[in-house]
Amino acid sequence: MSTVLRARALGKKYKQRWALQNCNLNVPSGRVVGLVGPNGAGKSTLLNLASGMLAPTAGTIEVCGGRPAADVNQLTKVGFVAQDAPVYSGLSVRDHLDLGRHLNPAWNDEVAQDRIRRLGLDPKQRAGKLSGGQRAQLALTLGIAKQPELLILDEPVAALDPLARREFMQSLMESVAEQEMSVILSSHLVSDIERTCDYLIVLVDSRVQVAGDLDELLAAHYRLVGPRRETDTLPSDQQIISESHTDKQSTYLVRTASPIHDPSWTVSQLSLEDLVLAYMHGAATTHERPQLEVLR
Repeated sequence: MSTVLRARALGKKYKQRWALQNCNLNVPSGRVVGLVGPNGAGKSTLLNLASGMLAPTAGTIEVCGGRPAADVNQLTKVGFVAQDAPVYSGLSVRDHLDLGRHLNPAWNDEVAQDRIRRLGLDPKQRAGKLSGGQRAQLALTLGIAKQPELLILDEPVAALDPLARREFMQSLMESVAEQEMSVILSSHLVSDIERTCDYLIVLVDSRVQVAGDLDELLAAHYRLVGPRRETDTLPSDQQIISESHTDKQSTYLVRTASPIHDPSWTVSQLSLEDLVLAYMHGAATTHERPQLEVLR
């Protein structure tokens, strides 16, 4: 299977602070990837490295088979929509499409014009007069009509109301179905990731905590509840993600590829929110946890 993003020991440092550390990823092509984590976790840094807007301090990153922004050909392979839906307030919708046509060799004007019609945007309307949802849709149109191999979306719906957010996500998924492209979507909204993504990366405190196929990750994680016991009594193939204890009861969230047969445990699967919060909590209590990854 081909890889759309490959990172090895990737890191980015600002003065004395690491915004991203020891990042190792193999992200398969053709997937809709959810990049999730708390504010300040390093999500935007990773995406800016992937788009070529930042250069690594350490390690390497390869996107669509080459170094990000290495040349014009490489630039055409990646589309990027930032959190603030960057459009030019003084330019009309039509002006934005004209600009996209002149700047992007693979520009698909039919796709752009069709999206504008379906969204009900007035081509003569200045972008500064559009609503937040309309500006986000215009920015998404520019990214999609560029026909990139990889479309990067950095918190594109963070400032939108629930209806505008749902319309944006629905529009995105329609475009993914129509065009062959990979997508990396950064969000702190687990519900958006659950509805749209089939691959997950959890990033906390500048480190990748887990990455892999979403269904496989959910199938491999369990909550164990039972009589209190110490961690060293659990089987070696059960990796502890988080734990909590009372005087008489222990609760463990574990990752394992093996069936759990111990009758003293009440075993249940995790929801996506449970899984994400478990890794966030685990990262908050220790920085020594080994990085996990599902390689494709």
